[in-house]
Amino acid sequence: MARTYNVFISHSWQYIGDLKNLRDLLKKRGYFNVEFEEATPDEPINSENAEYIKRRLREKIKNSDVVLGIAGVYASYSDWMEWELDTAIYNDIPIVGVIPRGQQRISTVVSSRAKEIVGWNTESIVNAIRKWAK
Repeated sequence: MARTYNVFISHSWQYIGDLKNLRDLLKKRGYFNVEFEEATPDEPINSENAEYIKRRLREKIKNSDVVLGIAGVYASYSDWMEWELDTAIYNDIPIVGVIPRGQQRISTVVSSRAKEIVGWNTESIVNAIRKWAK
């Protein structure tokens, strides 16, 4: 039976299209089973309490085999993405940076924390997940 990978995607809520596109890319890949852990607008953590949100996100990150960090330059301005990636490192969850399609520049917040940076290509992303997943 094929392994199922638990993946947390660190993303910016202002660029939710990148998250949805990345999830679709991985779900459509044959012979690759993936479950997603991150919070999304479809499944938000309904609270304005930052500590509660952090506790819930920390649980999701710790339950993940790997964290994918969407490495658009906007990540450099997201305190939440930085916190999520640092939380992954603290909990020994490997990070793979994914460069959004068409991006020339990438965020150092993601690139400085990632084990590997890959392009927006299904096989590259899947191979990196398989390589680094705990």
